Amino acid sequence: MALSTSGKWIIGIIAVLLGLGALFVLTVVAIFSGGETEEETVSYGTGGKVALIELNEPIMSSEETVRQFRKYRETPSVKAIVFRIDSPGGGVSASQEIYEEVRKTRESGKPIVVSMGSIAASGGYYVACGADRIMANPGTLTGSIGVIFQFLHFEELFKKLGVEASTYKSGELKDIGSPFRKATPQERAYFAELVGDVYDQFVNVVATERKLDLKHVKKYADGRVFTGRQARQWGFVDTLGTYEDAIALAGNLGEIKGTPRTVRERKRKTFFEELMGEAISDVVRWRNVVAQPILQYRLATPDER
Repeated sequence: MALSTSGKWIIGIIAVLLGLGALFVLTVVAIFSGGETEEETVSYGTGGKVALIELNEPIMSSEETVRQFRKYRETPSVKAIVFRIDSPGGGVSASQEIYEEVRKTRESGKPIVVSMGSIAASGGYYVACGADRIMANPGTLTGSIGVIFQFLHFEELFKKLGVEASTYKSGELKDIGSPFRKATPQERAYFAELVGDVYDQFVNVVATERKLDLKHVKKYADGRVFTGRQARQWGFVDTLGTYEDAIALAGNLGEIKGTPRTVRERKRKTFFEELMGEAISDVVRWRNVVAQPILQYRLATPDER
């Protein structure tokens, strides 16, 4: 029985709607799929594997770096690790968690060589301290051993706008760091004690791991940055060299015969990340900084000094 013209139109509309629905589902899958990791060979060699773990951004989270250290620590075919750092530092807790994982991996018997790039300062230096060897370029910026804790204050701006804020609190320090008022002398003393404690944790790790006298560390632990050459002179790094030199050293420490084969994880980008580039990643990366202040082992930018 032949369909009427209206029946054909209805079937056509249904087919189009089904097609659009399928296209929508495929688009959603394409946008949000990805993010899976796969191993890629960075350089081929005749010997065993050296794994490359990279830290190329401010330290706001430890999860990904910690996961990679655990993975390669438990991978028998990987004989050593090169930890490539190009970071100004970041959150205290995240830096400490990465450092602890580096230290655990070293103590498990898996050699780790840190290769410093352009900058490995503050938290970027902290996480390096757990390795067997630290190698920097002569012009690497490192150091910046110290703590920074910042708050924004809008008190004067709100006065001009005629905006007032009311705060009801259960304790004297419950709204400490409020952007609606200046800090009291009591709060400033509290912050000084808080920052001092975290600072002591930093310098003690450096003194212990680098086998340096605590007084010597504190002499240079005033937030200053120094070059890789200065860091070598003062005992904060072991040697000067390039990324390739670090791979060769890792191969030697891992007792690899021949030229090491260097491998690393590669994360497949989602369609959305490919489309938007790094803009979305940058927004996500810094959302915690905007949302709330955190204690940081971070090199302060020139406009903050």
